[in-house]
Amino acid sequence: MEKKNTARSNSKVHPHIMEDGTTCVHSHEDGTEHKHSHQNTKAVLNRLSRASGHLESVKRMIEDGKDCSEVLIQLSAVIAALNSTGKIILEDHIQNCIVDAIESGDNKSIENLNKAIDRFIK
Repeated sequence: MEKKNTARSNSKVHPHIMEDGTTCVHSHEDGTEHKHSHQNTKAVLNRLSRASGHLESVKRMIEDGKDCSEVLIQLSAVIAALNSTGKIILEDHIQNCIVDAIESGDNKSIENLNKAIDRFIK
């Protein structure tokens, strides 16, 4: 994923505009903020919408008294979809946020990534 604008300025916010134009902001240890974008935001939102819809279907299956085995199979599909979405978010985070954090010496972002990975893998 290439950044369209990687120029650094003396301001506290460093914009990085990706193909879909989405942005978010992270604070650095020194109180400065870092603004960046994720290339896969639209795809992530679409995947989350599908997973949410699928989860609603599982809920209806339970309400309708469907076979537990069928419910578990469908629930495992929702879990797999969420894990897949998490991997996409993680890849984007590493390629954008963590690369920038390393370049700016932001060790707190790396610590936060490690905590997030620990929770994601559980």
